[in-house]
Amino acid sequence: MAKAKKSTSRKLNVYANLSNKRKAKKDIETRRRAEYLATLPKHPVKRLLYRLHPKRLWAYWFSKRGVIMALKILGIVVLLLALLVGGMFAYFRKDLDQIRPGEIDKRVQSTVTTYLDRNGQLLWEDKGDGNYKLVVPSADLSDNLKKATVAIEDRNFFQHSGISVTGTLRAAVNNFTGGDVQGGSTLTQQLVKQVFFADQASNRGIGGIPRKIKELILSIEIERMYSKDQILTLYLNESPYGGRRNGAESGAETYFGIPAKNLSLAQASLLAAIPQNPSTFDPYNVAGHDALINRQHEVLDAMRQVGYITQAQEDEAKKEPILDTLKPLASQYEGIKAPHFVQMVRSELESELGTATVGKGGLTVTTTLDLRIQTKLESAMTDMFNSYVPAYAGFTNGAATVEDSQTGQIVALVGSKDFNAEGFGQDNAATAYIQPGSSIKPLVYSQLFEQKPTGQQNYGSGSILKDEPIDQIYGAPLQNADRKFLGDITIRTSLATSRNVPAVKAMAINENSKKGSTLQTIHDMGASSYCTQGADTTAGLSLAIGGCGLKQVDLVNAYASIARGGIYKPQSSVLEVKNSSGETLKKWSDVAGKQVVSAQSAYVLDDILSDTNASAALGNYAAKNIPGVKLAIKTGTSDKGGNAKDLWMLGYSPALTMGVWLGNPDTTILKNGTSSLGSPIVASVMEYAHKEIYAPEGKWKSGDWFTQPAGIQRINQSGVNQVYPSWWNATQGQSNAQLTFDKVSKFKATNCTPDGAKDTVNVTKSTDPVTKKDIYTNVPNGYDATKDDDKHSCSDASPSIVSINTSGGTITVVVNPGTFPLDSTSATITLNGTQQLSGVTLSGNTFKASYNGPPPAKGAVSVAISDTGYYQTSGTNQN
Repeated sequence: MAKAKKSTSRKLNVYANLSNKRKAKKDIETRRRAEYLATLPKHPVKRLLYRLHPKRLWAYWFSKRGVIMALKILGIVVLLLALLVGGMFAYFRKDLDQIRPGEIDKRVQSTVTTYLDRNGQLLWEDKGDGNYKLVVPSADLSDNLKKATVAIEDRNFFQHSGISVTGTLRAAVNNFTGGDVQGGSTLTQQLVKQVFFADQASNRGIGGIPRKIKELILSIEIERMYSKDQILTLYLNESPYGGRRNGAESGAETYFGIPAKNLSLAQASLLAAIPQNPSTFDPYNVAGHDALINRQHEVLDAMRQVGYITQAQEDEAKKEPILDTLKPLASQYEGIKAPHFVQMVRSELESELGTATVGKGGLTVTTTLDLRIQTKLESAMTDMFNSYVPAYAGFTNGAATVEDSQTGQIVALVGSKDFNAEGFGQDNAATAYIQPGSSIKPLVYSQLFEQKPTGQQNYGSGSILKDEPIDQIYGAPLQNADRKFLGDITIRTSLATSRNVPAVKAMAINENSKKGSTLQTIHDMGASSYCTQGADTTAGLSLAIGGCGLKQVDLVNAYASIARGGIYKPQSSVLEVKNSSGETLKKWSDVAGKQVVSAQSAYVLDDILSDTNASAALGNYAAKNIPGVKLAIKTGTSDKGGNAKDLWMLGYSPALTMGVWLGNPDTTILKNGTSSLGSPIVASVMEYAHKEIYAPEGKWKSGDWFTQPAGIQRINQSGVNQVYPSWWNATQGQSNAQLTFDKVSKFKATNCTPDGAKDTVNVTKSTDPVTKKDIYTNVPNGYDATKDDDKHSCSDASPSIVSINTSGGTITVVVNPGTFPLDSTSATITLNGTQQLSGVTLSGNTFKASYNGPPPAKGAVSVAISDTGYYQTSGTNQN
């Protein structure tokens, strides 16, 4: 009993001691705390600054007390983060219901996009070739393809749990610091983005943060719910593989004609290269072939680095000419109408709506094309290439575009002579860069007619731009097509007959007024692709004569801007796009357009280009003479080494604008290049379209032409009705002058021209704005002020009288001729100073005339001789 009491007492003493120690320790800490606080400044601000001293902060956080505080804060932060993440997971958890296999099947099921013409006629059902199966089980996907995809897209795929922290941070830092935009997404994240956020994927700014958070959360959840093989299979079934081909099975069937499970290493690596940039890496995009092969090689390099293949396998796959094994694209377009146009539309929609949207299909696309005009255009092109002309001229291909002048809508387009032609048939020459030659000149002159400097020369169709050598100004030898210079000719003649020198001068005038104005106007009128590729971007005056490449569709729209009175409107090929749900994704609406050049400047061009007399030197061809359909026409020829290689013809009316190109896809020169060879195509299509389509629809009637704008001046110059804008002043830059001409040569007289041959006339004088040489206009009598008398020389001999005899009623005059011959009118014989004898005859060098009455006295017969060169002599009878 005593022992029990003693034990209890010991326990009480222990507890008391522990309690006393804790109390003592607490008292000590309280005392130290109080002593520490007593050392602090009394003022609150000073006390705060005192505590924030770096040395004191450092000592605090590395003290026992500081460590305890840090642990408390860390715990609170972890708890808050856990609550935040848990809340976000809970919030977005509902989205996971849509990721189940059954939902995936509905999302990626095979779809068809329908392309229609403007009247609802079917152009093409875009449904691929053969079995268009997007979703296949894992067993039907090549192991090569799986490994290639993982190696190039996410080599840590089998290690991470849906997200890559290092990849995300790296991409965020790089993008934030202004480097090339990088992606830090895993395959799982990419799958989430493709399935759920395809429409938001382009938003990389602040607004994209919620989407990115959703991606991260859903990726983690998907990794928890699905196996790696299931995720990889879903990715391969969903990813875009060029064009509208979504899913590896679709790509394999389309490009190689085999199921995805049978893909070789070379085929699988090519297919795995595509999803990074499906538009550029589309195997049918010829322009992207080099980039695609480079990307395929990167895939093979990555597979070797990861250990999926050996170096020997890599080398063998790289050597395989994989692009040569592609199935022809045409096999996918069986039954397609207007194939070049439809492919162009699809490409445009991929750019506007996104590759994924177009690739998934289910769209109904109503285009601007009129199948009736398209059919006529294709027929006209076929007729051309079935004729003797291509062999005679030496061209093998052609392209044409027809546009509604008022709306800018393309109503017909042919990109080659035949879509199925071997080699180049599927290439769209209507959107290729080709030099337009002289067909660019109207756009150069449109800017010239806009020149309105006060006190300086303005320009219209009758203005003179001298056709003369200007090699020093041009910077290289500059010739006209006929290797001649025509001197003082009007802009009407210069443009209608495609003279190069005046066009270059026109640009020089534009550039002197405002540097860069010529090319800017060409671009603003619609030919925005002109001089934009490679060395073309540095082109100088050569751009005035077609020295750069452009797209035919752009040039046609620029001419349509002329037809609209100088108003640019964007060209269009689509009227409406609806998705499978009936929602409108795109709809065309007319716009007021932008006035690039004045209506008056455009009208001056209308008048010149429709003047068949002005262009008569280039031939009288069918496009100029369509019964009841008046067109403004311009031809063009580009050359290589002085030989023609491209033939162009552009024509327009208030209703329609059309362009035709004939040439060779490899730029081979022509055997017989005449720019008017495209005339039969233009004449046939434009007559049909105006009379058979536009007239019944009330869009055109026979005799329609452009209304003359207010202010236009019409001036008769040398029998030609010239057209000038309202700001043109006949006296600006001009003065009255006199010139003396030679009656024989019709050129300007020289100091060797005899007085009798000289004719002084009144003319109008101006100065060439480029060469600063004098220009003379309003020159009468057929005289040419650009050349000097080349018939006379200072060494010419004048005629002389040998003898004058009178007898038997006959006066006989013997003349020694000079350099120029005599004729019956060369001699004037006068009797007694008043009577001029008639009936003077010439035989050899002898003139004879009869008289009545007695023989004339000495000196009564006066003879004046003037030869055909107007050299003169005179004398009287001496017996």
